[in-house]
Amino acid sequence: MAELVAALSLGIDLGFGQPMEHVLRQCLIALRLAEGIGLDEDQRAVVYYTALLINVGCHSDAHEQAKWFGDDIALKAIKYEHEPRSLRMAASGMRFLGSGHPPLHRFRLGLEFALSGHREVDGMVAHHAAIARTMAEQLSLPDEVVAGVGAAYERWDGRGWPGELEGTGVPLASRVAHVAEFIEVANRMGGVEAAKQLARERRGGDFDPALSDLVEAEGDVILSGLDTVGVWDAVIDAEPALAVVLTGEPFDAALQAIANFVDLKSPYFLGHGRAVAELAAEAGARSGLSEADVRLLRRAGLVHGLGRLGVSNAILDKRGPLGAGEWERVRLQPYLTDRMLRQSEALGPVARIAVQHRERLDGSGYPRGLSGVGISREARVLAAADAYQSMREPRPHRPERSAEAAAVELRADVRAGLHDGDAVEAVLGAAGHRVPRRREGPAGLTPREVDVLRLLARGLSNKEIAERLVISPKTVANHAEHIYAKIDASSRAAAGLFAMQQGLLPEEEFPVGVSA
Repeated sequence: MAELVAALSLGIDLGFGQPMEHVLRQCLIALRLAEGIGLDEDQRAVVYYTALLINVGCHSDAHEQAKWFGDDIALKAIKYEHEPRSLRMAASGMRFLGSGHPPLHRFRLGLEFALSGHREVDGMVAHHAAIARTMAEQLSLPDEVVAGVGAAYERWDGRGWPGELEGTGVPLASRVAHVAEFIEVANRMGGVEAAKQLARERRGGDFDPALSDLVEAEGDVILSGLDTVGVWDAVIDAEPALAVVLTGEPFDAALQAIANFVDLKSPYFLGHGRAVAELAAEAGARSGLSEADVRLLRRAGLVHGLGRLGVSNAILDKRGPLGAGEWERVRLQPYLTDRMLRQSEALGPVARIAVQHRERLDGSGYPRGLSGVGISREARVLAAADAYQSMREPRPHRPERSAEAAAVELRADVRAGLHDGDAVEAVLGAAGHRVPRRREGPAGLTPREVDVLRLLARGLSNKEIAERLVISPKTVANHAEHIYAKIDASSRAAAGLFAMQQGLLPEEEFPVGVSA
């Protein structure tokens, strides 16, 4: 579990525009603070996982962040420049409003933000904590960790998000992780004295006074060696209490939970990881791969999109063509996935397949331009499954393609020398067993509410949903109100997560008797 969560933390770094291992160093600092205030091993274990997961929900509304502020990663990077809730932080954020668009568009967006958008943005941080809490639950972490990440943005002075806790009412693990997060950045940017100064400035505000005092008194020791230690190994070795070991089905369940959370980053990718994994595994079995290789291929399918955490939604959700610089950032995705996974001995074999899912037989793929036999058999199947599933899903610049159109295009790619013919036919054979879902919805949702939920989760407006389903926007609004009440959700991200967990996205499934 430590390796899996530590790998995910590298994606959190990317999403905040921070260098990789920021969260890992933050975890080490948190453990040293925990030891400094005398926490026992079980309490330090809670601090450990809280520190690694504290910002895990912050990508869940990146689609909305990009809509208002342009580059969501650049926006989140200013988190460490000013005190949370301060006027300077608010002013810095507002400078991003409409970023990347012409002046007239920015003016119109500013009016829309003033009228209604600010309410949407106000709830984002609280939603981040709620999503992180759900993630901890999905990973079956202890209740204390769930509570710790759920209070990730509360403050000592009570001015946090959602602002329901203050002082010692904020879980201790949350307080420790919060201080460690900001102290790590201050130390990296300005050294120990900068970290001590920050501790003094934030004392009694968002920082627990006792922790501020500890940083000021023992900062030289707490922050020592962070630039020279092998951070990954140090964090994995430092896991307090009994290590949580995942094998078999629990390991697969954890990977699927992470895949769902990564796919929340963009409504255009909801359920993509799970669908690719199932399609690739079925195709791998049809290709004669061993049971062990099929299991490895399915796991690679679940994690192949982790690198999207490092790509701005201003690019992922862009409706027009990508510029050269934007395309280069997209091409980094499989490389970033590899960087996130390869340090783990358990995840290394999965990384070796996942990193090749955008390579092409003629050498025109990325990130390494491999060709021919340089691409593994498993990666060829994964590449075909990803390509097919992507065509079957909507993208910002095009609607979803029909199964027939996707098959025609994939076979054309074989003739062009891009994909392996055997892998493509195995994927298409597996896809031929896929049928539209025909079942009543969970949580008491009617079939029509399921239709609306899928489109809500994809980020469509009420007007767009009305046009797609040939109903009135008012009817859509009524359906949406009922849906959010039934599933106990209050944001697009939460609705998308519910839809994926209930198997409603993507909108196709394997029929009974056909398994992955």
